[in-house]
Amino acid sequence: MLNLTSRGRAHTCDGTTRRDFLQAGTLGAIGLGLPQLLAAKEAGLTDESKDNRSCIMIFNLGAPSQLDTFDMKPRAPAEIRGPFQPIATAGDFQVSEILPGHARVADKFSIVRSCYHEAAAVHDAGWQMMQTGRQFVGGVNYPHAGAVLQYLKGRRTDLPAHVVLPETMGRGGGNLPNGQAGGFLGKAYDPFALMADPSQPNFKVPDLLPPDSLGDVRIDRRRRMRAAIEGKMQALEATESAALLDKNFAAAYRLMNSPQARSAFDLAKEPAAVREKYGMNRFGQCCLLARRLVEAGVRFVTVNTFLTVFNEVTWDIHGSKPFTTIEGMKNIVAPMYDQGYAALIEDLADRGLLDDTMVCGLAEFGRTPKVNPAGGRDHWPQCFSCTFAGGGVQGGRAIGASDPIGGVPADRPAPPSEIIATIFHSLGLDLHAELPGPGGRPFPLVDFGTREIRELFN
Repeated sequence: MLNLTSRGRAHTCDGTTRRDFLQAGTLGAIGLGLPQLLAAKEAGLTDESKDNRSCIMIFNLGAPSQLDTFDMKPRAPAEIRGPFQPIATAGDFQVSEILPGHARVADKFSIVRSCYHEAAAVHDAGWQMMQTGRQFVGGVNYPHAGAVLQYLKGRRTDLPAHVVLPETMGRGGGNLPNGQAGGFLGKAYDPFALMADPSQPNFKVPDLLPPDSLGDVRIDRRRRMRAAIEGKMQALEATESAALLDKNFAAAYRLMNSPQARSAFDLAKEPAAVREKYGMNRFGQCCLLARRLVEAGVRFVTVNTFLTVFNEVTWDIHGSKPFTTIEGMKNIVAPMYDQGYAALIEDLADRGLLDDTMVCGLAEFGRTPKVNPAGGRDHWPQCFSCTFAGGGVQGGRAIGASDPIGGVPADRPAPPSEIIATIFHSLGLDLHAELPGPGGRPFPLVDFGTREIRELFN
């Protein structure tokens, strides 16, 4: 930890956090430079006409059953089709009766029913694939789509370029990285994680609060901290980690001292009726906060519907404890998700933000076509559904199709690489752009020949 408010002593360790950087006082002269943004613009790697585009990635941790939500099979045998009935929507497709809010806004989003991946049927592997477009192999951690956007375009305002709500994913059972980090781009491109539940009455953002130990040194901290750093930090400044410390400190200090940032995170500014429309639960308030952040200039917001698949009611409907049953999905998970998602889409549309904000509903895989003996469904990466709205997407469509039992794509297969390419395309990134990869070697944004799901935009 770096602490210069305690009798001038300074020491470092690998566990330094954003709040630890704030203990170092004020380095007002340090700014977060964006040479990569200028280089990207000069090279034509970003479409400046889409610079106002943002993305809200809703990650349905646990994985919804395609057969019980977006890809109903009413003519299949009972053990395949499940207990729910399809209902008509405002779009050209049907959804499950447990998603009436989605039915109401279906003209504003489209479904891709032929998503799949070839990674192991474990949560962590799917998290990686669906948020980075690639499977982690050979010890290489690929960057989250939001980290790529942050690298190429930087922040717009005092707010971070990429925020994760309410916090990054927890355990998935595979002991693998979860794909919600900067990967080989470095920790400077990790997202800002809220680390708080915005539905709680005493909700506050920890990293917007100054450390208690700074209370008596605010007035003259610039002078004293600069002197302390100049006198004691020469060795640190000579290390490779110095630049990262400077950037992280500058970002943290900029955020803590920004009235704009404090205002964007302040849900108390929303009328009670608006908050209730989203749902007074963690997911609903995260969706509302995502809208506020995008409105305030954040480029990318990732909303995790849940934090872990263990000992929490989630989309992971194996049917027996510690997992969820189909009834639990019907009575708890689906109503919460349906309310928050529909409110977000309607709110963005009403405020004129949807055209410039892609909202994608992703998951790590689908569920087995056949109901298991416990009355649930198990992991199934061979076929599942994802939703896309805004950001140039034409709503009301079903893209691709699964076979008669929802087991494999029957038309227009969509792998994770194309899903990430679709997000990049909406955000105005050149799919031929390159990143500084491991060992300094150029690394393509997407693999050669990978394109966006064009049917969503035409």
